Amino acid sequence: MVQKDHITVSSNLESSSGVYDIAVIGGGPGGYVAAAYGARQGARVVLVEKDTLGGTCLNRGCIPTKALVRTTEVYKSMQEAPRYGCRGENIQVDFGRAMARTDRIVAGMVKGVEALLDRHKVTVLPGLARLVDQQSIAVKNGANETVIKAKHIIIATGSESVNLPIPGAHGPYILDSTKALELQELPASMVIIGGGVIGMEFAFIFARLGVKVTVIEYLDQILSLVDEDLAQEVFRSARTAGIKIYTSAKVTSISTKVDGQAQVTFEHATTGEPFSDIAADKVLMAVGRRPFLEGLSVEEIGLQLDRGGLAIKVDDTMQTNIENIYAIGDVTGKVMLAHVASHQGLVAIDNILGKETLMDYHGVPSAVFTDPEIATVGISEKEAKAQGVPVKVGRFPFAVNGKAVTLGMSRGFVKLITEADTGVIIGGGIVGPGATDLIGEITLAVQYRLTAHQVARTIHPHPTLPEAVFEAAWAAESGALHLAD
Repeated sequence: MVQKDHITVSSNLESSSGVYDIAVIGGGPGGYVAAAYGARQGARVVLVEKDTLGGTCLNRGCIPTKALVRTTEVYKSMQEAPRYGCRGENIQVDFGRAMARTDRIVAGMVKGVEALLDRHKVTVLPGLARLVDQQSIAVKNGANETVIKAKHIIIATGSESVNLPIPGAHGPYILDSTKALELQELPASMVIIGGGVIGMEFAFIFARLGVKVTVIEYLDQILSLVDEDLAQEVFRSARTAGIKIYTSAKVTSISTKVDGQAQVTFEHATTGEPFSDIAADKVLMAVGRRPFLEGLSVEEIGLQLDRGGLAIKVDDTMQTNIENIYAIGDVTGKVMLAHVASHQGLVAIDNILGKETLMDYHGVPSAVFTDPEIATVGISEKEAKAQGVPVKVGRFPFAVNGKAVTLGMSRGFVKLITEADTGVIIGGGIVGPGATDLIGEITLAVQYRLTAHQVARTIHPHPTLPEAVFEAAWAAESGALHLAD
């Protein structure tokens, strides 16, 4: 990457008519955060968005799916009411009302983003952006096209769903994550191709709502990016929820049955041995996402690409090979998570404003909203072994945590991965109640290299779920307090 000069708002980002200090392409969690942060620092900022502010995460991903997860949690609690000494009759799900609630939540949060940008005086231009040169962007909105100029450009165009080239993978029964969130009525049955984060979150949502769900995963483990012991807890829970899972399986074709259902043909991924075909009302493609570069003309202006030409290449300041152009979020192909995109946006703005900041990925948490939830941060136990890093692992089960037991959610555990010689916490994983919230404490420990001793000597309130983190720290150091050796 090129060496850039240190700059400040007062000396180098002077505002003049028709020229913006910073132009942001894309209004997702990376783009709108960068725009608001830059404007707050005194820069004159314009944000170009082709669709709705908030991007995929707010409109078609993180937020609507979590709204539906909450619906399934309430429904499950009502079904299990007798366990808690309560009684209910004729418990049903009104899927239409659940989707209407989801839409209201999304609309409210979009308005919140609009208000945030308005408060910081960010100019928002609707339309498709195309890079004309290193400081010019053409914005097309319908039949109209406007060219804007900016001293610095941040590309934050996100990603799009990937569909495998499976014969017959088209037709009204094929869904991607966006179409799945547009359903107005529940199908009786669904096949989900892909047992990663997106696939398993949708699997639990639809199965808990009464849909007969089958998951077909190419690899030998669902949620392959997490340690096997964490994934196995979710696998067992999925089977209990009635989700049928095939691993090491490859879909070879999809055809239409006489009754309009999809017939999914698949085989063992290694041996080629055929499995029995599965018929389903809907087939959800959940095999991942790829950076969105369509129409940007990145190569025409000389931007270097990464990952086989699929992503924009950036350094740790989020700068591209062109000095005044930065890229953040999924379009960089690095860690494709909303909170990473937001942080990359802050890093990019800091560097544009002359505040030397480097993007650090060693303490990035990830959250999976299955049942139970999974959350991880830092190096996994599997990665530590592969890298030959000597570690000590401390585990503590939720079955021994008072709060988890009272909640009736005692499945799962917390584990901390520490350097064997120093006790420094370098990673951690949680599967169980509140995992996606509890991971924050372990993230702080990983980011600032706290030791198991320090966490174990920090008073945690009782009775609470965070005590499981506290006990895992004790387990990594000298033994959990509430477990017999």
